[in-house]
Amino acid sequence: MVIKKDEVYASSFYLSLKNMYLCCIIYLRKDVFNVITKASINDFKIITSLAIKLWNDSDLVELEKEFYELLHKDNVACFIKYINNTPIGFAECSLRYDYVEGTDTSPVGYLEGVYILDEYRCNGFAKELVAACEAWAKEKGCIEFASDCELTNTSSLKFHLAIGFEEVNRVICFKKKI
Repeated sequence: MVIKKDEVYASSFYLSLKNMYLCCIIYLRKDVFNVITKASINDFKIITSLAIKLWNDSDLVELEKEFYELLHKDNVACFIKYINNTPIGFAECSLRYDYVEGTDTSPVGYLEGVYILDEYRCNGFAKELVAACEAWAKEKGCIEFASDCELTNTSSLKFHLAIGFEEVNRVICFKKKI
């Protein structure tokens, strides 16, 4: 699909070739080159450098190990947003086979996290990353896509609602040692 609007050209495609996935959304405007790619195992350090900004209470070494392992799995995908060859955001999604709040099918595509560097926010880039995750989940046979956020994270709530998610429940979790 190619769109021309105010000298902005957008081209997007999603290809599946025997378990190899390529999702690419390219925007061309003057000298700006924007692309979203599905991360490979070689991208785990790029993903981690962005993920540590989202999950900043995590240990960097542990996060690197986690993404290295995740990128080897068939039921997880990460997408990276680049502008002029600079990674400015990422999204992680997975297939969940256990019950997902508010859904009726299995597996369910699940947005595990999405992050855009502060200076690139409010440009629709996170929405594009989520669209790449949704396309991947659909290609994997999902007909539902879900996510979550902390009760106090009103920015995330507004973002989810703005890109088409509907709130299905609010939960407070408990634990105790026995």
